[in-house]
Formats: sequence, structure tokens, C-alpha cells
Amino acid sequence: MDLRQLEYFLAVVEHGGVHRAAAALRVAQPSLSQSLRRLEKDLQTDLFHRVGRGLVLAPAGEALVGPARQMLRTVGSAYDAVREVRDLEAGRIDVASLADLSADPAAIWVAQFRVANPRVSARIEERGEVSQVAELVASGECEVGVSVLPHPRDGLVHERLLTQHFVLVAPPGTDEGFPGTVRLADLDGVPLVLGERHATTREWIEGTLRAADVEPLVSVEVPQRGSVLPMVLNGGGAAIVPLRLALDAHLRDAVVRELDPPLRRDIGVVYRSGRMAAATAAFLEFTRDRVRSWERAIEQRMAAGLGRVQAAADTDLAVRRRQRAEFAERSPVARIPDRSPTDR
Repeated sequence: MDLRQLEYFLAVVEHGGVHRAAAALRVAQPSLSQSLRRLEKDLQTDLFHRVGRGLVLAPAGEALVGPARQMLRTVGSAYDAVREVRDLEAGRIDVASLADLSADPAAIWVAQFRVANPRVSARIEERGEVSQVAELVASGECEVGVSVLPHPRDGLVHERLLTQHFVLVAPPGTDEGFPGTVRLADLDGVPLVLGERHATTREWIEGTLRAADVEPLVSVEVPQRGSVLPMVLNGGGAAIVPLRLALDAHLRDAVVRELDPPLRRDIGVVYRSGRMAAATAAFLEFTRDRVRSWERAIEQRMAAGLGRVQAAADTDLAVRRRQRAEFAERSPVARIPDRSPTDR
């Protein structure tokens, strides 16, 4: 007995005869009939009663239908599992990201996934507006988008992954000007470094400050988001940035303070419903797990009495130490042997 014989047997059952089954399978009728006869010979019993020019299931045939379907499903699942592993090993993920989120968290998530799956290639496509991220996903150009939530686009799945907390970052040595938690009202008149106009995050920050009766005093406006922290570290002004980005400035002695009331927003992913590529599905599952681990570690440190900034700094230090050990053991930039043409 082989799988093709079972496939032919079930086709005859489902289509009600050899002729219709052969047409559905696009095989010659004599070949299908011969396969059925071989199957009956292997099983040493009739599977069909020949009634006139038609076929009726015999008791043995009725008994075989269920197990045959289960066997084909099992084999199909096995092929799918192998195919998913194969696709993941040499797959590709295309991620759309709101420009303000490309450094944190999109780049972090993609890099961490690449370390675990070095044969997977990745592309991050930046867009300035939430609607543009949604369009990249809806059109199929990208399979997943990283965006602020809630998301206005219907027809896409929206999944929250984390709450992004914002903090004040001020130049090194300015501790006395910002003792403890900083009230938004106390930012009135403080020179600020902000990103380009009309960017999603800048508009959100300015809107939040104005809601607190603070008119932002823009000392420096930079077109590149990566220029904000170097500007702050060298005295260009203070800035309101995501906590995880502020940790890099914290290592360089910048003053990092929590805000009151807290500035935070939900960040998540958007994707089309239905089956997605193996690499993308693995990326999402991997990212969910890493985000849960990060947030759980911070919560545990805060429960022990640390403030959010110090809890995040200690968590970040633990992550960097673990990464250093992992990279020393298995370099993420080691040459990949035996690349397939699609990897090149």
C-alpha cells in the first residue's frame, strides 16, 4: 500500500466513481483502476462492489475511509512541518515600520530574531504615517507592520505588544535642574530638541505638552531622529524620548527622569488575517516572547523598589551581558557556509 493508492481510493469515494475521480485528479482512468486493483490485492479484500457500471463501497472499503484520510492528513502535516522549517532557514521577513519606531523597537526586534535565525534575511521599510504603514501591509508589500495603536485601518489584525514609556533626557551634569520625577508643567521654558515637524511622535509630544498648558520651546529641530540624543548629550537642550533609547544616553551620564503625568503609548503589530510565511510567523512568536521577558524583568525590579528608569537600566545591562556572552560563543557576523542562490 502506498499514499498514491490511498489518494486514488479516496478520490473514487468522494467523486462517486472511477471516471469522475480520474478527471478530478487529471490521471488516465486505466491507471486509476489499476491502482485500485493493486490496493485491493495488497489488502487481500474487495474495497468496492461492482454494481453494473458503478462502484459501491464494500464493508472493508467503509472501514478504510477514515484511516486513509487520517494517514493523508498526517503525511500532509509532516510535509508542512518540514516545509516551514526549510522556509524559515532560508526565509525573509519584510517589516513595515512607523519611522519613529524603526530604531526602537523594530530594529531591536528584527536584530534579535536574526541572531536566532542567521539564514533569514530582513528588510525594514519606514513610513512617516500610520496609514502608510497599514497600506504596505494591506497591499502585501510587507507581511507585518510595527505601529502605534489603536490602528485606524480596517481589515487588518491589530495586536498590542507593549506600552512604550517616554522620559526626559537632559545633558550630563544638569541633575539639580531636574530633581526626581519631572512634572510636565515644569518643562515650560525648558529648551527642547525635537525631531522633524509633522512626524507622528513629535506631534504627539507637542500635543501632550500643550494639553498641560506648556508651549514647547524648540531650541533645536533635527531632521534625523538619530541626532536627538547626540544633540542632548552635547548640551543642545533636553528631549523627551522612549525609555529604551534613553538608556544609551544614561550610560553616557545623561540625566534621565520620569515624567508626571506619565507619557506612554501602546505599540504593536498589524498584519493580514490568514496564513503567513513561516519566517514571519516565527518572527512574531519570537518577538512576543522577548517582549514579555523584557517587561516581566522590569516589573520584577520595580516590585523590589526600583524606579522605572533604574529598573529598565538594570534589565538592559543584564540583556547586554547575556548578548555579549552569546555573541562570543556564536558570532552573529560569522560567515554563513553553503548559501543558496536566494540567500545571495
